Amino acid sequence: MARRRSGVTLSDVAQRAGVSLATASKALNARDEVAPATRQRVIMAADELSFQPNVLARGLISGNTRTIGLLTDELSAARFTIPVLLGAENALGNEQMSVLLCDARGDAIRRRHYIRTLLARQVDGFIVLGDANEIRPSLTADIPVPVVYVFCESDNPDDVSIVADDAGGARLAAEHLVSLGRRRIAHITGDPTYRAARDRAAATREVLDAAGLPLAGEPMFGQWSQRWGRHAATVLLAGHPDVDAIFCGSDQIAYGVTEALRDLGRSIPDDIAVVGYDNWEVIAAECRPPLTTVDLNLEQLGASAVRHLFAALDGTPTSGVIREPGRLIVRESTGIAPSR
Repeated sequence: MARRRSGVTLSDVAQRAGVSLATASKALNARDEVAPATRQRVIMAADELSFQPNVLARGLISGNTRTIGLLTDELSAARFTIPVLLGAENALGNEQMSVLLCDARGDAIRRRHYIRTLLARQVDGFIVLGDANEIRPSLTADIPVPVVYVFCESDNPDDVSIVADDAGGARLAAEHLVSLGRRRIAHITGDPTYRAARDRAAATREVLDAAGLPLAGEPMFGQWSQRWGRHAATVLLAGHPDVDAIFCGSDQIAYGVTEALRDLGRSIPDDIAVVGYDNWEVIAAECRPPLTTVDLNLEQLGASAVRHLFAALDGTPTSGVIREPGRLIVRESTGIAPSR
């Protein structure tokens, strides 16, 4: 009876290649002690037998398992965490590395358990994935392998954190509206307890100040929801009927704003231009009209985290906060301001 492929062992490979078990192991782990011709013979034997090495066993010999632990506190925040995760997984896959994903769900006991579990699996490094670009307590002291934080900022300046540039994205949006000739620009955004909301509001005011333009009223903080966008737009237009542009802190808010503007008989973008934030395409592309917005480049954040983790694994770690720029996606909700 033919041997099942899943039962092929390192001993089988060594026997086929005519070498010792130790030599076969060293050859498959690219150790320098093995002659090139011998290594090639072992690799050919492994291919012929469809040998699948035990990753953990290889790790005991080579000192690495080519596996990364990815620890998140809120995988349910899929709108932001999943794109970052996909970017990281794609970058790791390109280097033939694997990911072990654990969701602590905000529970400290569960988090400690997962850290111990991942370390027991001998992961080569950790990526700690946030859900809101906020500052969080460092975990590095409990983890004896390199750690990179992404879409969150460690409170330890010696760590490396990859975050979205919220202020930079807001500047792109505000500068776009100013360049289109809009002069009475308002800002409707989300929960002020979020650093992203505060940073975007501050950057918007900075751009308008530099252009010699006042903000139409104060920034309006509320919920990250369409309902808040509808309500805020109605209140805004009651107090500032001459507004000709609204920059919104999220696409959901912007969608609600466009609904309110239509109900109020305002044309978009002829009367009022609208810009959102996040480039949540299920909303931005279906908005009427389609929404100009800022893309956070979340997949790029994940890929950047992997690059910095690889650098640390290669002995050249970085530290500090790295802000990855977003990009402006221009659609039909903005346009040249009409002559007045």
